[in-house]
Amino acid sequence: MKLEKTEMKEFLDAKVELYNRPAFIEYDPISIPHRFSKKEDIEISGFLAATIAWGNRKMILRNADRMMTLLDDSPFDFILNSDEHDLERIEGFVHRTFNSLDLIYFLKALKNIYKTKGGLESIFNEHETGESIKTSIHNLYMLFFELPHSKRTERHVSDPFKGSAAKKLNMFLRWMVRKDNFGVDFGIWKKIDPAMLYIPLDIHSGNTARMLGLLTRKMNDWKAVEELTEILREFDSLDPVKYDFALFGLGVNEKF
Repeated sequence: MKLEKTEMKEFLDAKVELYNRPAFIEYDPISIPHRFSKKEDIEISGFLAATIAWGNRKMILRNADRMMTLLDDSPFDFILNSDEHDLERIEGFVHRTFNSLDLIYFLKALKNIYKTKGGLESIFNEHETGESIKTSIHNLYMLFFELPHSKRTERHVSDPFKGSAAKKLNMFLRWMVRKDNFGVDFGIWKKIDPAMLYIPLDIHSGNTARMLGLLTRKMNDWKAVEELTEILREFDSLDPVKYDFALFGLGVNEKF
Protein backbone atom coordinates (compact mmCIF):
# COMPACT_ATOMS: atom_id res chain seq x y z
CA MET A 1 0.00 0.00 0.00
CA LYS A 2 1.67 3.18 -1.19
CA LEU A 3 0.41 6.57 -0.04
CA GLU A 4 1.93 10.00 -0.05
CA LYS A 5 3.13 11.15 3.35
CA THR A 6 0.15 13.46 3.92
CA GLU A 7 -2.28 10.73 2.86
CA MET A 8 -0.57 8.17 5.09
CA LYS A 9 -0.82 10.49 8.08
CA GLU A 10 -4.52 11.05 7.43
CA PHE A 11 -5.08 7.30 7.05
CA LEU A 12 -3.25 6.44 10.27
CA ASP A 13 -4.82 9.31 12.23
CA ALA A 14 -8.27 8.01 11.26
CA LYS A 15 -7.37 4.54 12.51
CA VAL A 16 -6.04 5.96 15.80
CA GLU A 17 -9.34 7.78 16.26
CA LEU A 18 -11.21 4.55 15.53
CA TYR A 19 -9.32 2.36 18.01
CA ASN A 20 -8.14 4.78 20.72
CA ARG A 21 -11.43 4.78 22.62
CA PRO A 22 -12.85 3.15 25.75
CA ALA A 23 -14.48 0.31 23.77
CA PHE A 24 -10.93 -0.87 23.00
CA ILE A 25 -10.21 -1.51 26.69
CA GLU A 26 -12.49 -4.48 27.32
CA TYR A 27 -10.67 -6.93 25.07
CA ASP A 28 -7.13 -5.69 25.70
CA PRO A 29 -4.67 -6.44 28.54
CA ILE A 30 -4.91 -2.76 29.54
CA SER A 31 -8.31 -3.70 30.99
CA ILE A 32 -6.49 -5.27 33.96
CA PRO A 33 -4.89 -2.07 35.34
CA HIS A 34 -8.13 -0.21 34.55
CA ARG A 35 -9.68 -2.10 37.46
CA PHE A 36 -7.62 -0.07 39.90
CA SER A 37 -7.40 3.54 41.03
CA LYS A 38 -4.30 3.48 43.25
CA LYS A 39 -1.18 4.43 41.30
CA GLU A 40 0.94 1.52 42.52
CA ASP A 41 -1.83 -1.00 41.83
CA ILE A 42 -2.14 0.34 38.27
CA GLU A 43 1.64 0.07 37.77
CA ILE A 44 2.04 -3.44 39.18
CA SER A 45 -1.07 -4.94 37.58
CA GLY A 46 -0.12 -3.28 34.29
CA PHE A 47 3.44 -4.58 34.46
CA LEU A 48 2.28 -8.14 35.17
CA ALA A 49 -0.45 -8.04 32.52
CA ALA A 50 1.98 -6.70 29.93
CA THR A 51 4.45 -9.45 30.86
CA ILE A 52 2.05 -12.20 29.76
CA ALA A 53 0.62 -10.26 26.80
CA TRP A 54 1.45 -12.69 24.06
CA GLY A 55 -0.65 -15.41 22.47
CA ASN A 56 -4.43 -15.76 22.45
CA ARG A 57 -6.05 -12.60 23.82
CA LYS A 58 -8.78 -14.45 25.72
CA MET A 59 -6.14 -16.59 27.38
CA ILE A 60 -4.07 -13.49 28.23
CA LEU A 61 -7.05 -11.82 29.91
CA ARG A 62 -8.10 -15.01 31.70
CA ASN A 63 -4.63 -15.61 33.12
CA ALA A 64 -4.07 -11.95 33.99
CA ASP A 65 -7.39 -12.05 35.84
CA ARG A 66 -6.21 -15.16 37.68
CA MET A 67 -2.99 -13.38 38.66
CA MET A 68 -4.98 -10.54 40.21
CA THR A 69 -7.14 -13.04 42.12
CA LEU A 70 -4.01 -14.72 43.47
CA LEU A 71 -2.84 -11.28 44.64
CA ASP A 72 -6.15 -10.67 46.45
CA ASP A 73 -7.03 -8.01 43.85
CA SER A 74 -4.66 -5.72 45.74
CA PRO A 75 -1.30 -6.18 44.00
CA PHE A 76 0.66 -3.42 45.75
CA ASP A 77 -0.38 -4.54 49.21
CA PHE A 78 0.33 -8.16 48.32
CA ILE A 79 3.86 -7.63 47.04
CA LEU A 80 4.77 -5.46 50.04
CA ASN A 81 3.35 -7.68 52.73
CA SER A 82 3.35 -11.24 51.39
CA ASP A 83 5.62 -13.87 52.92
CA GLU A 84 6.76 -17.28 51.73
CA HIS A 85 3.53 -18.85 52.98
CA ASP A 86 1.46 -16.39 50.93
CA LEU A 87 3.52 -17.17 47.84
CA GLU A 88 2.62 -20.86 48.06
CA ARG A 89 -0.77 -20.07 46.52
CA ILE A 90 1.04 -19.08 43.29
CA GLU A 91 2.07 -22.70 42.70
CA GLY A 92 0.40 -24.07 39.60
CA PHE A 93 0.01 -20.76 37.77
CA VAL A 94 1.06 -20.93 34.13
CA HIS A 95 0.70 -18.81 31.01
CA ARG A 96 2.47 -20.45 28.10
CA THR A 97 6.16 -20.43 29.15
CA PHE A 98 5.57 -18.06 32.10
CA ASN A 99 4.98 -20.29 35.12
CA SER A 100 4.64 -20.05 38.89
CA LEU A 101 8.42 -20.04 39.38
CA ASP A 102 8.62 -16.95 37.17
CA LEU A 103 5.65 -15.21 38.80
CA ILE A 104 6.98 -15.80 42.31
CA TYR A 105 10.30 -14.24 41.31
CA PHE A 106 8.49 -11.31 39.65
CA LEU A 107 6.64 -10.62 42.89
CA LYS A 108 9.88 -10.73 44.89
CA ALA A 109 11.64 -8.47 42.37
CA LEU A 110 8.77 -5.98 42.43
CA LYS A 111 8.84 -6.00 46.23
CA ASN A 112 12.54 -5.18 46.07
CA ILE A 113 11.94 -2.41 43.53
CA TYR A 114 9.18 -0.75 45.55
CA LYS A 115 10.94 -1.11 48.90
CA THR A 116 14.47 -0.14 47.86
CA LYS A 117 14.32 1.64 44.47
CA GLY A 118 11.33 3.94 44.87
CA GLY A 119 9.11 1.93 42.52
CA LEU A 120 8.94 1.27 38.79
CA GLU A 121 8.46 4.91 37.85
CA SER A 122 11.63 5.97 39.69
CA ILE A 123 13.72 3.56 37.63
CA PHE A 124 12.47 5.08 34.38
CA ASN A 125 12.66 8.65 35.67
CA GLU A 126 16.43 8.40 35.99
CA HIS A 127 16.60 9.12 32.25
CA GLU A 128 14.26 11.48 30.51
CA THR A 129 15.41 12.23 26.97
CA GLY A 130 16.11 10.60 23.64
CA GLU A 131 18.09 7.38 23.70
CA SER A 132 17.44 7.20 27.42
CA ILE A 133 14.25 5.10 27.17
CA LYS A 134 16.38 2.30 25.75
CA THR A 135 18.84 2.81 28.60
CA SER A 136 16.02 2.92 31.15
CA ILE A 137 14.62 -0.41 29.95
CA HIS A 138 18.10 -1.91 30.21
CA ASN A 139 18.46 -0.41 33.68
CA LEU A 140 15.17 -2.01 34.72
CA TYR A 141 16.38 -5.35 33.39
CA MET A 142 19.56 -5.14 35.46
CA LEU A 143 17.81 -4.08 38.65
CA PHE A 144 15.00 -6.56 38.21
CA PHE A 145 17.39 -9.49 38.24
CA GLU A 146 19.69 -8.39 41.04
CA LEU A 147 18.14 -10.96 43.41
CA PRO A 148 18.99 -14.69 43.18
CA HIS A 149 16.85 -16.16 40.40
CA SER A 150 16.48 -18.90 37.85
CA LYS A 151 18.13 -18.12 34.52
CA ARG A 152 14.94 -19.15 32.71
CA THR A 153 13.03 -16.22 34.21
CA GLU A 154 15.27 -13.69 32.42
CA ARG A 155 13.51 -14.44 29.12
CA HIS A 156 10.41 -12.67 30.44
CA VAL A 157 11.99 -9.21 30.76
CA SER A 158 13.49 -7.91 27.54
CA ASP A 159 16.73 -5.98 27.20
CA PRO A 160 17.09 -3.75 24.11
CA PHE A 161 20.86 -3.71 24.71
CA LYS A 162 20.68 -7.35 23.57
CA GLY A 163 18.71 -6.37 20.47
CA SER A 164 15.22 -7.20 21.73
CA ALA A 165 12.26 -5.16 20.50
CA ALA A 166 11.04 -5.04 24.15
CA LYS A 167 7.44 -4.97 22.93
CA LYS A 168 5.84 -5.63 26.32
CA LEU A 169 7.85 -2.96 28.13
CA ASN A 170 7.26 -0.39 25.40
CA MET A 171 3.54 -1.19 25.61
CA PHE A 172 3.63 -0.84 29.41
CA LEU A 173 5.37 2.53 29.02
CA ARG A 174 2.69 3.64 26.56
CA TRP A 175 0.05 2.81 29.15
CA MET A 176 1.83 4.68 31.94
CA VAL A 177 3.08 7.75 30.02
CA ARG A 178 0.63 8.64 27.24
CA LYS A 179 -2.12 11.04 28.24
CA ASP A 180 -5.01 12.14 26.06
CA ASN A 181 -8.73 12.66 26.48
CA PHE A 182 -9.86 9.24 25.28
CA GLY A 183 -9.45 7.30 28.52
CA VAL A 184 -7.40 4.32 27.31
CA ASP A 185 -3.82 5.08 28.37
CA PHE A 186 -3.30 6.31 31.94
CA GLY A 187 -0.70 9.08 31.69
CA ILE A 188 0.17 8.76 35.40
CA TRP A 189 3.92 9.05 34.84
CA LYS A 190 4.44 12.77 34.32
CA LYS A 191 8.23 13.12 34.03
CA ILE A 192 8.71 11.12 30.84
CA ASP A 193 7.90 12.96 27.63
CA PRO A 194 5.54 10.91 25.40
CA ALA A 195 7.60 12.12 22.44
CA MET A 196 10.46 9.94 23.69
CA LEU A 197 8.52 6.67 23.72
CA TYR A 198 9.13 3.84 21.26
CA ILE A 199 6.51 1.87 19.36
CA PRO A 200 5.57 -1.55 20.81
CA LEU A 201 6.57 -3.84 17.94
CA ASP A 202 5.34 -7.40 17.49
CA ILE A 203 4.62 -9.65 14.53
CA HIS A 204 1.23 -8.01 13.84
CA SER A 205 2.34 -4.37 13.97
CA GLY A 206 5.58 -5.23 12.18
CA ASN A 207 3.83 -6.93 9.28
CA THR A 208 1.27 -4.12 9.03
CA ALA A 209 4.02 -1.48 9.03
CA ARG A 210 5.85 -3.31 6.23
CA MET A 211 2.70 -3.59 4.14
CA LEU A 212 2.18 0.16 4.56
CA GLY A 213 5.77 0.84 3.52
CA LEU A 214 6.68 2.26 6.94
CA LEU A 215 9.26 -0.39 7.84
CA THR A 216 11.92 -2.02 5.70
CA ARG A 217 13.82 -4.09 8.26
CA LYS A 218 12.66 -7.72 8.16
CA MET A 219 13.45 -8.63 11.78
CA ASN A 220 11.25 -7.44 14.65
CA ASP A 221 14.15 -6.27 16.80
CA TRP A 222 15.26 -3.01 18.43
CA LYS A 223 16.67 -1.65 15.17
CA ALA A 224 13.23 -2.13 13.62
CA VAL A 225 11.65 -0.38 16.62
CA GLU A 226 13.96 2.61 16.07
CA GLU A 227 13.33 2.68 12.31
CA LEU A 228 9.55 2.57 12.65
CA THR A 229 9.40 5.02 15.56
CA GLU A 230 11.43 7.57 13.61
CA ILE A 231 8.94 7.37 10.73
CA LEU A 232 5.99 7.74 13.11
CA ARG A 233 7.61 10.79 14.71
CA GLU A 234 7.40 12.44 11.30
CA PHE A 235 3.60 12.08 11.52
CA ASP A 236 3.36 13.24 15.15
CA SER A 237 6.58 14.28 16.86
CA LEU A 238 4.86 14.84 20.21
CA ASP A 239 3.00 11.53 20.41
CA PRO A 240 4.41 8.96 17.97
CA VAL A 241 3.25 5.84 19.81
CA LYS A 242 -0.41 6.76 19.46
CA TYR A 243 -0.02 5.01 16.11
CA ASP A 244 0.25 1.73 18.01
CA PHE A 245 -3.57 1.81 18.04
CA ALA A 246 -3.63 2.12 14.24
CA LEU A 247 -1.08 -0.62 13.56
CA PHE A 248 -2.65 -2.96 16.08
CA GLY A 249 -6.19 -2.35 14.86
CA LEU A 250 -5.21 -2.84 11.22
CA GLY A 251 -3.21 -5.99 11.95
CA VAL A 252 -5.44 -7.75 14.48
CA ASN A 253 -8.96 -6.40 13.98
CA GLU A 254 -8.91 -5.75 10.23
CA LYS A 255 -6.46 -8.55 9.28
CA PHE A 256 -4.69 -5.98 7.10
